[in-house]
Amino acid sequence: MIFIKTKLPGAFVIEPERFEDERGFLARAWTAREFAAQGLAAPFVECNISYNRRKGTLRGMHFQHAPHAQAKLVRCTRGALYDVIIDLRPDAPTFKQWLGVELTEENQLMLYVPEGFAHGFQTLADETELYYQMSAPYVPAASGGVRWDDPAFQIEWPANDGHERIIIARDCEYPNYAE
Repeated sequence: MIFIKTKLPGAFVIEPERFEDERGFLARAWTAREFAAQGLAAPFVECNISYNRRKGTLRGMHFQHAPHAQAKLVRCTRGALYDVIIDLRPDAPTFKQWLGVELTEENQLMLYVPEGFAHGFQTLADETELYYQMSAPYVPAASGGVRWDDPAFQIEWPANDGHERIIIARDCEYPNYAE
């Protein structure tokens, strides 16, 4: 695997290394040894699939409060999406900064999201599916979020090209971020 550092410390874009032959290819999606070598020793304890019927579906920006904070490894298995993370670690030099990465079934990139980050995405194609692993189980009482269009972050979401943005009320009703 090729770990590509991002502008947000601890967050990585990960490119699987392909071993190809006439049958196709094999690529490692996760190995404890390579993650530990990058200082990412998050043992994954839960995996989820997110299926999204329509282009323009926006989910986020979600996180879990400590002590239930989650690191995530996100991959698009079908379709395409714009994956966004926000650094919400108050002591980090990149506090309140965001990063967006296009993940597609073709590019097979993954995004490693450290604990203390909010995460969300917008689909860029119909029938988009994500597979993601988490370092801690989902705890409803620890669930939190920030609004996807909160002016505190100024996230630049992709244009919808005439498609309606699909977003649930909960994700629109988070209050403005307050430190």
